[in-house]
Amino acid sequence: MTNAAAPIPVSASAPGRPGAGAVLADQIGEAGERRGRSRDVRPLLRLWPFLVRHRLDAFIALFWLLASTAASLGLTATARGAIDHGFENGGRDIDRWFLFLGANAVVLGIATAVRYFYVTKTGERVIADLRKALFERVLTLDPAFFARMRTGEVLSRLTTDIALVETLLTTSVSFALRNLLTLIGGIVLLFIVSPKLTGLVLLTAPLLLGPVFIFGRQVRKLTVKSQDRFANAVGFAGESVDAIETVQAFGRVTSAAGRFGAVVEEAFGVSLTRIRARAWMTALVIVVIFGGITFVLWLGAQDVAAGTMTPGALLQFVLLSVFTAGAVGALGESWGDVQKASGAMERIDELMRAVPEIAAPERPLPLPSPPEGRVAMAGVRFAYPGRPDLPALKGFDLTVRPGETVALVGPSGAGKSTVFRLLLRFYDPQAGSVSVDGVDVKAADPAEVRARFAWVSQEAPLFSGSALENIRFGREAASEDEVRQAAEEAQALGFVEALPEGFATPLGERGKSLSGGQRQRLAIARALVRDAPILLLDEATSALDAENEALVQAALDQAMETRTTLVIAHRLATVLRADRIVVMEDGVAVEEGTHHELVAKGGLYSRLAELQFREG
Repeated sequence: MTNAAAPIPVSASAPGRPGAGAVLADQIGEAGERRGRSRDVRPLLRLWPFLVRHRLDAFIALFWLLASTAASLGLTATARGAIDHGFENGGRDIDRWFLFLGANAVVLGIATAVRYFYVTKTGERVIADLRKALFERVLTLDPAFFARMRTGEVLSRLTTDIALVETLLTTSVSFALRNLLTLIGGIVLLFIVSPKLTGLVLLTAPLLLGPVFIFGRQVRKLTVKSQDRFANAVGFAGESVDAIETVQAFGRVTSAAGRFGAVVEEAFGVSLTRIRARAWMTALVIVVIFGGITFVLWLGAQDVAAGTMTPGALLQFVLLSVFTAGAVGALGESWGDVQKASGAMERIDELMRAVPEIAAPERPLPLPSPPEGRVAMAGVRFAYPGRPDLPALKGFDLTVRPGETVALVGPSGAGKSTVFRLLLRFYDPQAGSVSVDGVDVKAADPAEVRARFAWVSQEAPLFSGSALENIRFGREAASEDEVRQAAEEAQALGFVEALPEGFATPLGERGKSLSGGQRQRLAIARALVRDAPILLLDEATSALDAENEALVQAALDQAMETRTTLVIAHRLATVLRADRIVVMEDGVAVEEGTHHELVAKGGLYSRLAELQFREG
């Protein structure tokens, strides 16, 4: 796994870039309207490649599905035989016929059990593959995508929508296929038993199918609308929980709960309308089917009384009619599940088909080996997606030689962090070029480009695993000794060993059990263990007190000796020993030189230095 996906906290915001927590409600609404207008189930075909991988289990499930349906319909034939022939010869054959009936029931039970196992196994396997594929796709998407879609919306598709598809594959599809086969087989047998009565039964079909499809379309539209409303609620809840301390500190608990409750109630209102429509559809289907069957059976009783039909044949016709009617009603119910799963799959498919703007070219150029640690930017102009009128960089130039330490300083919003994001190729500039070791990053594989960097971001995000796992996130193959050494260099060894289980201690969600300074030092250790040729430090010591900052800075100074290093710092005391200082303002480099050279010029850096050191 590369470092591209994890260090982009969706709830964070930074100067010069759109806040990823902001949601584009109108775009979500338009997406919901597009899904609402769709009237087919073609999105479910997207599951076909996953099903093909497990076709053997699928074929076994289909075989036992046919077997269980045949055994179910066979009960009607053995029941007819027991009635028509069991009482012949003084009832001597009745035991044999009921033995046949019992054996048929045993076959039905075994076939149903095996069918259930293989259908459920195949469905769960497909869903597991779908979950993995969807999450892998999400991890490949670039930050520009997450600026348009918030985390809660993505998680809703990973959980709620996949759960709907899971219900279809593990339950509804088996239920629907069994009832479809029962319907087909039942109609064939009904024609064999009594063509006249069957013809009358089929007259009720148009009265049934019309409302099923009319209500089915309405149910699907309402289901998709409900899913969109709930996704909005989940997205807002995710943001609120993520910033729970801020919500509580500003006294917005009641407000946030009220807003979430309003969205939930709106989703409930849509669901209630859907439930009402589905209830009417169910009632109509039952009344039409069983009312028609009652009339037809009355005619059948007349035939038995007239001697044109045997009692056993009438019993078989009754059983087949019940099976067939039940199958049609169940298919109406299953169609609603299919529509729900189709709407969910359409939302999932939006993610599956999302193409990252940052991707490797068909034939990526390899970066030189061994690494040189050289970076360059020439004439770079860049604006974040959705903000073309506010460019973060305006013709920016930068050259960093191997082993050199360059500091980027300047006021907030000058574009310093944007430089790092372009080097890591989270975005591509609209103009100009960015190169690493002489290779334009657009022509290289992003994973290979990012492998040249060790990045300590200003937010210092951690994960819910142990301290060992968090440091190893920088290099998965790092040994425990290397992890311990990196922690020692980052001045993190002391507090990590003091934890209840040392390096194996779980840190809680996003490492919130640690202080800001402790999280920062673990993030630095994670960067050091990566052992990359280029070190990117974005306010790496901003959360440390003066004593720990001095200790960590000494460790970083040692690490910088063997690496190319770019440092972003607002506190100028941390960049005094840089080989060069590049002063940025409004997206361009306005000054460049050493600390003493820049102070002597009397420009922006001199004013910043005078303010900070005078205050100090």
